[in-house]
Amino acid sequence: MNEAPGSTLVLAGFPALAALAAGLFVFQAHVSGDADEAGGRKAARQAALRVAVLFVVPGALAGSGALAKMIHPPLFMPMMASILVGTVLVSRSALGRGIATGAPLALLVGAQGFRLPLELVMHEASLEGVMPPQMSFQGLNFDIVTGALALVLAAGLALEKVPRGVVLAWNVVGTALLANVVTVAVLSAPWFAFFGPDRVNTFVLHLPYTWLATVMVPFALFGHLTVFRALREGRAEGVTPRRSDGSPRPAGAHPPARA
Repeated sequence: MNEAPGSTLVLAGFPALAALAAGLFVFQAHVSGDADEAGGRKAARQAALRVAVLFVVPGALAGSGALAKMIHPPLFMPMMASILVGTVLVSRSALGRGIATGAPLALLVGAQGFRLPLELVMHEASLEGVMPPQMSFQGLNFDIVTGALALVLAAGLALEKVPRGVVLAWNVVGTALLANVVTVAVLSAPWFAFFGPDRVNTFVLHLPYTWLATVMVPFALFGHLTVFRALREGRAEGVTPRRSDGSPRPAGAHPPARA
């Protein structure tokens, strides 16, 4: 595979979209505490600290060349495993619960729209030989569907009622597509080279592409986990309420309080 650094579009696109994803995470944390301005600032600081770690630590390892060393076990794999586990833990923390219950559902869904321009930049990276083709939408990556539908669904949630089942179905599909592209990326790693030695995924071992894996993938995962939690917590704005028997709930009616 061509080891060229990529065009200006590709070199600038990945860090710009990583910054967008990070900014959306901090913004979600901030607006989740709108009822308490001090609480919103505190949540935003906590989110910003976590984002800084995801940028700085992997960035330093990639910039030093440590991630690109073909050692066994490779440093990149346990690093990513710890980041993904940490993402799940954050989604289950007080910060994650605050975002799931306090940030607008349209924002939680719409934030995943960053995956649409991301897939376009990844496609260009594939055409330039920076990224293996199986990781683009011309290969085995269909995540562009999640990003496009997120924008449409978010608009629906903001403007009118959307059936809860539609939101849940989108979130399930989006989670599956994210798992798919992560699997393709792992199988494309040089330690596996499942798609052949000329189609290996080494670009994420270098800056600025490392942030695709360490910032954007965790944000996408956090977003899906948060939407699942929001639906489980009974979030209703923009969502068509349902009775327990599946029939529509009258306008203005609310589900019974939990014991």
